[in-house]
Amino acid sequence: MEPRGDAWERELVERQKEVVEESLRDPEGFWARVARELYWARRWDTTLDDTDPPFYRWFVGGVTNITYNILERSIEKGLGNKAALIWRSGEGEERIIRYSDLLREVNRYASLLRDMGVRRGDRVVLYMPMVPEAMYTMLAVARLGAAHVVVFSGFGSRALAERIRDSGARVVVTADGMRRRGRLIPLKPVVDEAVAEAGGVVEKVLVHRVAGNEVEMRPGRDFWVHEELEKYPRRVGFKPVMVRSEEPLFILYTSGTTGKPKGMLHLHGQYMVWTYAHTRWLFGFLDNDVFFVPVDIGWINGHSYATYGPLLNGSTVVWYSDAPDHPGPGAWWDIVDSYSVNMAWVAPTAVRLLIRYGEKVPRSYSLETLRLIVSAGEILGLEPWHWLVNHVCRSRQGCHVVETWGQTENSGFITAPGGYGLVGGIAYRRGSVGLPYPGIDLRVLRDDGSEAAPGEKGYIAIKAPVPPAFAYGVWSDRERYVRTYWSRFPGYYYTGDYGYVDSDGYVYILGRADDVLKVAGHRLGPAEVENTVLEHPAVAEAAVVGVPDELRGTVLAVFVVPKMDVEVDRARLAGEVREMIRRRYGPVAVVKGVYVVDKLPKTRTGKILRRVLRAVLTGAPLGDLSTLEDEAGVEEVRRAVEEFRRAMESAARG
Repeated sequence: MEPRGDAWERELVERQKEVVEESLRDPEGFWARVARELYWARRWDTTLDDTDPPFYRWFVGGVTNITYNILERSIEKGLGNKAALIWRSGEGEERIIRYSDLLREVNRYASLLRDMGVRRGDRVVLYMPMVPEAMYTMLAVARLGAAHVVVFSGFGSRALAERIRDSGARVVVTADGMRRRGRLIPLKPVVDEAVAEAGGVVEKVLVHRVAGNEVEMRPGRDFWVHEELEKYPRRVGFKPVMVRSEEPLFILYTSGTTGKPKGMLHLHGQYMVWTYAHTRWLFGFLDNDVFFVPVDIGWINGHSYATYGPLLNGSTVVWYSDAPDHPGPGAWWDIVDSYSVNMAWVAPTAVRLLIRYGEKVPRSYSLETLRLIVSAGEILGLEPWHWLVNHVCRSRQGCHVVETWGQTENSGFITAPGGYGLVGGIAYRRGSVGLPYPGIDLRVLRDDGSEAAPGEKGYIAIKAPVPPAFAYGVWSDRERYVRTYWSRFPGYYYTGDYGYVDSDGYVYILGRADDVLKVAGHRLGPAEVENTVLEHPAVAEAAVVGVPDELRGTVLAVFVVPKMDVEVDRARLAGEVREMIRRRYGPVAVVKGVYVVDKLPKTRTGKILRRVLRAVLTGAPLGDLSTLEDEAGVEEVRRAVEEFRRAMESAARG
């Protein structure tokens, strides 16, 4: 559905701005009112402690537990028999876990972890596939007052060891293995290597039986979870450990592909309040809503939208444990119809993958229950937006496709459309990531720190003090937090993203500031060029990177993946893409080459590894490939680059 450019839309925008202005004018009063909607064993003494900037603490002295607000509070509201989690595997297995079931399992897991020596303030590493046991374990750790450290199960042993060592975790919880696209991926051997590399930090390894593959168990250190759980009755009681608001809830590491990963520390009370509120503000969460979130818990979106956000609001969340096109390209759409899904959280690169299979796939399903599709993680782009609107929403009134923007450092999205629970409707401008959410004083800054005019491109920053959304620094490294986020523009949190705000306040993100292409003295965001390329009717995916050039400084290298249902002449397609860029941006956008490939190197979450594209082009080391979904993507890029090089040499000779 096209957003309505009428008084209705303007009214929603003004309502959102009024709420945001109120939150900035009186942040303590605003957030105190929000926090009072949740259970606290003891009310806080200080709403905001800003005496040690940029380390802002909220609800100081308050005592609570996030799992009480998810479990006991929901059951007290009469939701015990409501589905909390619906899980489906790529092989078609299904489990439905009610809130009462979730309470029972979390209590058993918390009892087990306690008896394994986990105490309040400890850190527990989870290296798990997307199975219900992962949710049980996360919540059990939080119920004990400990902090979970979820590590994406696509990481290799070195990345896992680094996170174990940095967090000081004495307990690791994992699985024997997992299945993806029908292929067995062992996990326990990765953990064994990582534990050895971590240097004696880990005392116990708890292993879930998931894939059924044979694994080596070290006596005295390794324990099968299903065997240990037999010691506990199915209805074991376990009262949550009430903790202070400012105690750790979790550490989540940013990717370690460049330098040491940063362990972003999120505090118990303030994360709980923000995640409860901002998810409710966007989604509304009607009584029977079903929320499909096919993202991994190893990322902040998996924490906030696959787990804590919907559960704090008493909603039903759907997990899917496999790739979006397995066992077929209609896997997601079958889930939507099977469970009458109302809202879906999708990654742009996964959408582009599905686009390659053509519009007939989603059109063979009803999808009539969908009212909101939210994209996050990367910039969606106009063509994928149109595809979702036209072939998934079918241009139905009341079905919206929107983008949001945020980071691991701020608990998820901090800009988004108004939302059903915030202003009573969706007002969306195509290509935008919405407007700032309450507590977010967003500014666009120039190089010298002055504020950019509406429509002027610059660096996205958040004026201090920051709301409860934000992490409380980098685990065990205060100086790095200040240096990375607060030193570029004093008094501002520097997001590292580049973009602009239009005259109506809508925010547009053009990419990471480090990825902005400086060509012949002009700046181009890679997303700008990629959106242009995606307008070609035969292109399903595009990735643009800058490569050094002696004369111009930087030139463009463009990778495109054609749609599967379209016959293309690769040379002709490359020429047409080159001409599209030249027409749109003029002579400033010098294109080194257009490379047509069948697939791009991506992580298992679908994010394009642009650094790998640059490395292949420049001959630099590829770096850590532990998150790579399929090595064939790298080989495709190498093949295309080599073919282009040979063609250029041949043309030069003759």
